[in-house]
Amino acid sequence: MKAFVFPGQGAQFVGMGKDLYEQSPVAKEYFEKANSILGFRITDLMFEGNAEDLRQTKVTQPAVFLHSVISAIVLGDEFNPEMVAGHSLGEFSALVTSKALTFEDGLLLVSKRAQAMQKACEIEPSTMAAIIGLDDETVEEVCDSITDTVVVPANYNSPGQIVISGSIEGIDKACELLKEKGAKRALKLSVGGAFHSPLMQPASQELQAAINATNFMTPLCPIYQNVNAYPQTDPQAIKENLIAQLTEPVRWTQTIKNMIT
Repeated sequence: MKAFVFPGQGAQFVGMGKDLYEQSPVAKEYFEKANSILGFRITDLMFEGNAEDLRQTKVTQPAVFLHSVISAIVLGDEFNPEMVAGHSLGEFSALVTSKALTFEDGLLLVSKRAQAMQKACEIEPSTMAAIIGLDDETVEEVCDSITDTVVVPANYNSPGQIVISGSIEGIDKACELLKEKGAKRALKLSVGGAFHSPLMQPASQELQAAINATNFMTPLCPIYQNVNAYPQTDPQAIKENLIAQLTEPVRWTQTIKNMIT
């Protein structure tokens, strides 16, 4: 079985997509179309900007999306997945490349998602932390034990590596408790907010309206979605899972296991 998976926020790098733009007329066409849709030349920031430019949420998410989707488009007939998945933002790339969304609609949703998440981050100071060296159950139990503030598992990235998300206070408490439980590392991340946590509820509500107003089609192959790690082809179910994604954890470990079996 041939599977294609797509990265999320954090995969950006200065110069991303420049080789595609210069070597492929098809890629250049899509990048220029993106500049027009977004209303600013995101290609300038991707190709010639600096790391700080790319860290802006309104730039990061569309940039990673564009690099992923256009890379797949340039592959032509070589892009023939039997299943797809994407980590967080990458789920939008998976949906576009599997034809569940048009390129234009996918980019508009990603842009709206980025702006909504940025606004939610500004409501309450929050962050995330990577926890290395503990099993899922222990991390879940520690997060559940903290009831006076928000802290939850956010990204099940691999066995022994979970990212937690929540308020500054919640993350600090959880990191201390998890170190006591034997975590090899509890590293706070340089992110602007508590992604995939209840603190993203304002963004989820804003994105819900945009998703419900967008036409989703049956994908060419099953897409394994973040919220439950199961394959899906029904457009309405895909929409519902995508809306829930902002406040629910990314079950990436479970997704990869399910794709393999």
